[in-house]
Amino acid sequence: MYIVQIASECAPVIKAGGLGDVVYGLSRELETRGHCVEIILPKYDCMRYDHIWGLHDAYLNLWVPWYGAAIHCSVYCGWVHGRVCFFIEPHSQDNFFNRGCYYGCDDDNMRFAFFSKAALEFLLRSNKRPDVIHCHDWQTGLIPPLLFEIYKYHGMEYQRVCYTIHNFKHQGIAGADALRATGLNQEAYYFQYDKLRDNFNPFALNLMKGGIVYANAITTVSPNHAWEARYTDVGCGLGHTLHLHQDRFSGVLNGIDYDFWNPEVDRYIPCKYTKETFEDKAKNKKALRERLLLRDVDKPIVAYIGRLDNQKGVHLVHHAIYYALDRGAQFVLLGSATEPGINAHFQHEKRFLNDNPDVHLELGFNEELSHLIYAGADMIVVPSNYEPCGLTQMIGLKYGTVPIARGVGGLVNTVFDRDYDENVPPEKRNGYVFYDTDYLAIESAMDRAIGLWHYYPDEFQKLALQGMEYDYSWNNPGEEYVKIYDWIRHHW
Repeated sequence: MYIVQIASECAPVIKAGGLGDVVYGLSRELETRGHCVEIILPKYDCMRYDHIWGLHDAYLNLWVPWYGAAIHCSVYCGWVHGRVCFFIEPHSQDNFFNRGCYYGCDDDNMRFAFFSKAALEFLLRSNKRPDVIHCHDWQTGLIPPLLFEIYKYHGMEYQRVCYTIHNFKHQGIAGADALRATGLNQEAYYFQYDKLRDNFNPFALNLMKGGIVYANAITTVSPNHAWEARYTDVGCGLGHTLHLHQDRFSGVLNGIDYDFWNPEVDRYIPCKYTKETFEDKAKNKKALRERLLLRDVDKPIVAYIGRLDNQKGVHLVHHAIYYALDRGAQFVLLGSATEPGINAHFQHEKRFLNDNPDVHLELGFNEELSHLIYAGADMIVVPSNYEPCGLTQMIGLKYGTVPIARGVGGLVNTVFDRDYDENVPPEKRNGYVFYDTDYLAIESAMDRAIGLWHYYPDEFQKLALQGMEYDYSWNNPGEEYVKIYDWIRHHW
């Protein structure tokens, strides 16, 4: 199959969050399965050009229709760690992608409406006719409507679209100018409820909704998150739209890159280890203590790695620090806060706990240190309020670091409670799960985990080893996406 990914990010050249990792990881997996994959991206001024090899002109005179005129663009091609990527650079006074940032501008909806139009125009003019166009998040939500309302009639009638939603929170709210600019001119038609009109604001268009309504298949990043998006407020107002299109909507769990997150090959840890040499994990624990000046005592280390914000259940992260210390454990935190208030709170905690030899708070993000924490910690807490897929628990499992996770989103599909998960046989269980958002809930799960470590160390090691046996690489998601691509090619 010939597959074109169109997205606003691709790691490591453009990475603001998990989206970039998915675009890169899935593309690589599809290629290893023998498919031809190309990626189309905006050419931002601030992207990591040092990760692009052989950047060259691919299509110099691309004229993209815009507001009844046209904007001249250049398209460049280069390889990002083996993936073929095309970068679209518009030459206009709008400076769409020369802003020193990827997102956060007042006209983001128009910037990415233009990108969507330009990506399709590039496919059309360069005679690229992929079997499947796979686009991602609100930034490319206009691609399905543009394809089926305009480009279908210009020689692209056989292209099929898979649309993946990574985050329902940001939906791309736009006005009628997005229609006029892109050539979707019939306002009355697109402002109908069953087309692009926002479900709650009759005067706004919702780009993500447009993607859902027009795509041949819609996915999100875990099966449980797909259920939550339809039946809970996690869908951020799109539940009814997803319900109407439920026959095309499913959840496919993201994978992680085992070339990078794997204690067998990890270049950032002092001692590599496998399931067979699990006792070597203790050497990384010792190294972690030395690095963070924790005392070397017979205690478990509980870790938290991730952003410090409300999505991640920051009040429970804070509580977990003190509960772990109270229960005879050490605690290591690595994370940065996005809100000033949360940042100030954790800076205060860091100063307050500074002389405690059993705790270390590292406020900021340090990729190298995160590997050492995964390898050295015994447990990792993931108390998210919502979590579309979640990567920390999957990485923790690979490193034999037992997750203590809240039962939401993708956490439900990856962590299975040692004591209570009746749907999974005991030899397949791999962690601890709690469901409520209060202190007692996380305490009960941490209590069981820390208690097992202290009183039944052999059982704790067995649980850690069971977690290491899981395969959360891109292998299974790759297979599922190929099935989805085949389905939309043959059923539409």
